[in-house]
Amino acid sequence: MSLVELTQMIINSLVKDPESVSIKEFETDNEVLIEVIVKEDEMGSLIGKDGKIANSIRTIVQASSYLKDNKRVKININSI
Repeated sequence: MSLVELTQMIINSLVKDPESVSIKEFETDNEVLIEVIVKEDEMGSLIGKDGKIANSIRTIVQASSYLKDNKRVKININSI
């Protein structure tokens, strides 16, 4: 499972409308940037209180990256 697929699976389980989620991956030599775009009313369910859910998503995806490619992962969550 790729990092984008893992991120998509986690985020789809947290939002009400998975069809509205857009995820794009930008990769460099030693870093992967994953851009997540959701509806504004879904932001709270992805970020969580004090950013705990967003940090948990980042931790899970980063751990998966260390097992495969050993690249640093950054996840940006934005709204439309």
